Amino acid sequence: MPLDGSGSKENLPGAGMNNNLLLDTDIIVNVGRDHAGAVEQVSALMAAGPVYISAVTEMELVIGCRNKAELRNLTILLERYTVIPITPDITESSIKLLKTYRLSHGLLIADALIAATALVTDRVLVSGNAKHFSMISGLQFRTA
Repeated sequence: MPLDGSGSKENLPGAGMNNNLLLDTDIIVNVGRDHAGAVEQVSALMAAGPVYISAVTEMELVIGCRNKAELRNLTILLERYTVIPITPDITESSIKLLKTYRLSHGLLIADALIAATALVTDRVLVSGNAKHFSMISGLQFRTA
């Protein structure tokens, strides 16, 4: 159920439009682990057009690699996605988010950058980690 209280994922802005979605790291991790639900969801999105991730997501995924084989597999997996780079606007927005939510909600740098990417590019963030993002005012969010 979405965090805006609308009762339906389809009621969220951009819920039916791929070019308006930003996938969080957990979604890509689940695709890489071949979780059926994640693979099905992302495959459906890819059929509709490009699928976007933050450069921070790419960095988090690289850090998760334990060896060169995993890094090679990740490189192949990431070719499917359009990576949004960190811009000065995203940096400024993430700093504001950290100042607002770090002490009160424990917001971490990577999550602040990913949320800022969604905010600055006016995308709906798709994640299975609602608790990481639910407090952010103005963030369009959709549960995975």
